[in-house]
Amino acid sequence: MLDGNEAVVRRLLEDVFNHGSTDLLTGLVAADHIGHDPLGDHYGPEGLRITVAEYRAAFPDLALTVEDMVTAKDKVVHRFTLRGTHSGSFMGIPPTGRVVTTSGIVIDRLADGKVVESWVSLDALNLMRQLGAAPTLGRTPDGPSDDHDR
Repeated sequence: MLDGNEAVVRRLLEDVFNHGSTDLLTGLVAADHIGHDPLGDHYGPEGLRITVAEYRAAFPDLALTVEDMVTAKDKVVHRFTLRGTHSGSFMGIPPTGRVVTTSGIVIDRLADGKVVESWVSLDALNLMRQLGAAPTLGRTPDGPSDDHDR
């Protein structure tokens, strides 16, 4: 049987992120929730709803897979893999049709059966590289860098 806090986080990931059931947020996320996200902080269930909607609009087949989950006292930590097809605008980047995969780690703090604070570490640079919005190491936009040509 899952720890109560772990069950809340798993439901948040599966039902809300993977299936888009944002109507469940008020039952899973505290009204005063603070989400510390590398792409911008969000507040309360509504802030998280906006974040989920932005990701799902950009990646309609979004799938978060939990690779590891650890529960300790009031915290649940999970390492995940994010996969999806870039079919909508994301952070001003027009759709590329590319299937992207990146990883991240989240620490959620819970109280009274709801997530009250989250710290998200997403490999956003890897994601942006896959979308063509950031150069890959050792390469210029037009090919190998000068350092590798010598």
